[in-house]
Amino acid sequence: MARSIRRQLRLLQAYAAVTLLFFAVVAVSAFKQAAKPQNMGEITVERINVVDGDGTLRLVISNKDRMHPGVIGGKVVQRQRPVAGFLFFNDQGDEAGGLTLTGREQNGRRAANAGLMFDQLGQDQTIGFDYSEQNGQRSAAFKVWDRPDTPLSDLVDKLNAANAIQDRTERDAAIAKLRAAAPRPAQRVFVGKTRDRVASVMLADAQGRNRLALKVDADGNASIEFLDADGKVVQRVAPGR
Repeated sequence: MARSIRRQLRLLQAYAAVTLLFFAVVAVSAFKQAAKPQNMGEITVERINVVDGDGTLRLVISNKDRMHPGVIGGKVVQRQRPVAGFLFFNDQGDEAGGLTLTGREQNGRRAANAGLMFDQLGQDQTIGFDYSEQNGQRSAAFKVWDRPDTPLSDLVDKLNAANAIQDRTERDAAIAKLRAAAPRPAQRVFVGKTRDRVASVMLADAQGRNRLALKVDADGNASIEFLDADGKVVQRVAPGR
C-alpha cells in the first residue's frame, strides 16, 4: 500500500515537472514572439510613450488631451498642455523639443499655431520653425535664439506654485511676473514672412536687437537696412538709390 502511494506521488511530481517545463517553454516563446517586429496594420491610440531599455522616456506622441506637460532637470511642469503632436526627450529624460499643432475656425474667427522646435540643453527652444495665424494675420518663419546658461529647472518650482493658484486672474498674473523676471532669450535670426506680409531676413546682436534687415514688402519693394542699437535705420539700400 505504501509502495503504491509512493509510486503515485512520483507520478504526480513528474507530471508537475513536465507541466511546469511546458509552461516555461510557452512563456519564453511568447516573449520571443513579442520581440519580433509586428505589422499591426492600423491602430487607434490617444498617446504613445517610447522609452529606452532602462525606462527613460524619449518620445511622446499624443492627442491634445493627454500631452505630456514637460520635464526639465527631472522636474515635471505642473500644467495643462492642450496641444497635439510629438515631444522629444534627451538622454536624461528632459524635454528637448517637439512638433505641436493647433488650429480652429469658430464664429468666423481663425486661429492656428504650429511649431517644430529643438531645445538647448536644460533650456527652451534654440532653433525652430514657427507658423502663427490670428484674426487674418499670418506669420511663418525659421528662427534661431540665444538662450541663457541659467537652467530652466530653476523656474519650474516657482511656475508649479503659480500654476496651482485657483483664481485664473491671479494665476495668469503670477505666471506673467515670473516670465518677465526670468533671463530673456535673444532672437538672433528670423527668416520668413511677417504679419504685414513682408518677406524678411533679420539678423540681431547678442541682446536681440535687430541690426541688419533684408526686406521685400507685399508690393515688391526691396531693401537692405542697417540699424543701430536703438533700432534706428542708419543706412538703407534700395533699387535706384
